[in-house]
Amino acid sequence: MKEVHEVEVHNVTRRFGEVTAVDSVSLTVLGGEFLTLLGPSGCGKTTLLRMIAGFEVPDSGHVILGGRDVTHLPPHQRDVTTVFQHYALFPHLDVSANVSFGLRRRHVGADEITQRVASALEMVRLSGLQERQPSELSGGQQQRVALARALVVEPRVLLLDEPLAALDLKLRKQMQIELKGLQRRLGISFIYVTHDQEEALTMSDRIVVMNAGRIEQVGRAEEIYERPQTEFVAGFIGVSNILEGTVEQVTGKVSTISLGNVRIAARADGASPGERVRVLIRPEKISLASEVAPGSLSGRIEVAVYLGESIQWRVAIENGQTLTVLEQNREPFNDARARIGQTVGVSWEPASAVILKG
Repeated sequence: MKEVHEVEVHNVTRRFGEVTAVDSVSLTVLGGEFLTLLGPSGCGKTTLLRMIAGFEVPDSGHVILGGRDVTHLPPHQRDVTTVFQHYALFPHLDVSANVSFGLRRRHVGADEITQRVASALEMVRLSGLQERQPSELSGGQQQRVALARALVVEPRVLLLDEPLAALDLKLRKQMQIELKGLQRRLGISFIYVTHDQEEALTMSDRIVVMNAGRIEQVGRAEEIYERPQTEFVAGFIGVSNILEGTVEQVTGKVSTISLGNVRIAARADGASPGERVRVLIRPEKISLASEVAPGSLSGRIEVAVYLGESIQWRVAIENGQTLTVLEQNREPFNDARARIGQTVGVSWEPASAVILKG
């Protein structure tokens, strides 16, 4: 079955004075895909979204929606709608009037508006609140109204610019699951902007990691987390241990890397003997043992942080570097601080240590 390309961005660049916000970016969004633009503030993700929406015009490059070049078309002539961080509800209109605003501008008939508004409110679980004013709604309810208003016009693509940022943590996590479920039911493409790594990992089919106006990596959540291609991606997504050393030998799929007086094992990943490399090991991939077994490193626990479901350790290894280690709190809890100063064995599976590129 042929993939449908709902959005194609070809070499778009956008400058503001001497600042290049988006630098020759190309991207394809598939039909029915939840794609997230992820990166720190100022990386260009919102500017890219605004060019897709039509609120910004690229200095060069093209934006294609549903096979049509819309680069220079205004927002109302594009088959997309946008949900913003600040919901932009009309405070003088009730819920029904807010949701129906786009339909009335399109001169849809009154009976159809009534039916579509009711359906949209049911979709976001706000049935019965048609006559409420925005000021009478919670933050989560206002966010749902903004979603209903965007979805009621049945766009090809829904654009979301950090729509959950204003919500408290518990509600934000709940809405992440609801948004993903809603996208699955509707089957339309969502393009979602966030700087929150956990949010991106939770909801996305694919993640686009951006940095300084460029794309660092595109991939599924597990690819981005387990196999980051650059040190920026490794450091931005989750907690990382990055060790620098020299490849001594490569045997099959495993490379042996020297960190001074310490040897570690990692995936081969195309490494060559004599090459200087940086190796990523995620904290949860590292195991600690009460004794230093053959093939493991010797470490000393320096810091213990109790996190409820897990304990985070900082462990100094033999060459003076420190590793962050995350262990599930499976045993009856004993004060983790009692282990500070203890010598432990430190090990991981070679497949869990990734050589970073670039």
